Amino acid sequence: MRVLVLGGTGPSGVLIIRELLAAEHTVVVYARSPNKLPEDISSDRLVVVIQGTFDEDDDSSLRKAMEGVHAVVSSLGPTTDVKKAPFYPGNTPLATAYARIIHVMHDMDVKRLIALGTASIKDPNDKFNLAFWVLVNGVKTVAYNAYRDVVAIGETIRGDGKDLVWTIVRVPLLTNSEAKDRIAGYVGDGKVTTSLSRAAFAAFVISELEKNEWARKAPLLSAP
Repeated sequence: MRVLVLGGTGPSGVLIIRELLAAEHTVVVYARSPNKLPEDISSDRLVVVIQGTFDEDDDSSLRKAMEGVHAVVSSLGPTTDVKKAPFYPGNTPLATAYARIIHVMHDMDVKRLIALGTASIKDPNDKFNLAFWVLVNGVKTVAYNAYRDVVAIGETIRGDGKDLVWTIVRVPLLTNSEAKDRIAGYVGDGKVTTSLSRAAFAAFVISELEKNEWARKAPLLSAP
């Protein structure tokens, strides 16, 4: 399978790429700063690196990256640096990027999208849970513009991408544990917790890519 990875230079993106390579998939990495990729990834025979942005005037680069791919996997998300939160732009830049991505997917006949989300994106299957209420409202309070962008990402994927086979993988607080154990469910189901390792997120993404168990759904992924 040929997979386009967005957000591949971040910590979760790198783990996703490694999981894809371990499964012998061809990986196209579309990145603003490809030099941030580990050397062993950028030099791998199964990796194609294309530099570009999601700006409107860089449409040709995104289309080049999308050529011949079977699926798009994205770990794009707002910064988690609390110090930068007050300076996050208020024009929902990531949701705008997703609108452009989905438009190109339509044009290039790419149907599968797996995208990173958070519990700020609501789902009809969610129930009230105090821990998640505190978590989401904490983010909304200290990083309102980032919160708005994440919510808008969910709306964009469900709206503009309604005819795609999409999965929004909602995550709680991410850790650097190497554990890959995880459970998928919904907020308030009595199973999911408020933390997850990036390694488990990456492993789930590759599993979902191959099995399509959560098509057009937005599971909440967490550590057991």
